[in-house]
Amino acid sequence: MLAFLLRRLLSLIVTVWLATVAVFAVLQLVPGDPALLMLGVNAQPDTLAALRSQMGLDQPVPARYLHWVGGLARGDLGVSLTYARPVAELVTERLAVTLPLALLALALSTLAALPLGLLAAARRGRGGDWAVLGFAQLGVSMPSFWIAILLILLFSLTLHWFPAGGFPGWGGGIGPALHALALPALALAVPEAAILARVTRTAVLDTLGEDHVRTARAKGVGRVAVLLRHALPNALIPVATVLGLQISFLVAGAVVVENVFTLPGLGRLLYQAIGQRDLIVVQGVVVLLALFVVVVNALVDIACALADPRPKGGAS
Repeated sequence: MLAFLLRRLLSLIVTVWLATVAVFAVLQLVPGDPALLMLGVNAQPDTLAALRSQMGLDQPVPARYLHWVGGLARGDLGVSLTYARPVAELVTERLAVTLPLALLALALSTLAALPLGLLAAARRGRGGDWAVLGFAQLGVSMPSFWIAILLILLFSLTLHWFPAGGFPGWGGGIGPALHALALPALALAVPEAAILARVTRTAVLDTLGEDHVRTARAKGVGRVAVLLRHALPNALIPVATVLGLQISFLVAGAVVVENVFTLPGLGRLLYQAIGQRDLIVVQGVVVLLALFVVVVNALVDIACALADPRPKGGAS
């Protein structure tokens, strides 16, 4: 088990390093002078030279990369040229919207997917199973931004139950803030619930064929008890794996949904930074999203290895 953890830690370090290299390299491949791109063609030469010096563009590429990575290790993502503030402060402020949005969407998708997956497994080949599979297929095929638009048309413009966009802030109370996040969270949750429901169905069906489940049935244990006490707990490892991956997907997916609902989150910050050609903010936000995905995936792998003896045996 120790060998597995060490290998996973080494893999995490290498993946994080490759993520920083990829993000840095992509922005270096932007055509033209990044400083000129940010200031525009009418920029004064002295202003352009000052910005190039601030961005380290007058230094060799390896030196710029090492300087940037050293800043990342200290929590320094640079200073936004648009907002004249440290990027780390901007990210911290926007995470107060993006992180609750992702967690709320995760809660909604989990609360919907687990019962639907159990229902489909219990009613395999019947109407309930086909209904869940139909929902899963529809949910997977519809992107979050399209679901967001449909939700706005129905619940905001027609029924007037929820706001079409904006965020009142947490200072006004949890109730109004959650009310504003309800539709965006639902738009994010539907595709993830569809995926998780299918995974739950498959995992439960696989578990129902195992020996200990057949033994429980032979002893006269009821169908509901078999599902909840014997099948579901043993099916949670693949479900938990997908659930952990969904956390990173939800945070990344919030980039699009936040712009549909004009929420002042991390996705909105990234979108505005691209429009304003603030490459320092773009670089900082993208690398943080990449690091978040990598770390969450590693933690999920380790948690599954600790919960299931088979991965530990295979890894040692």
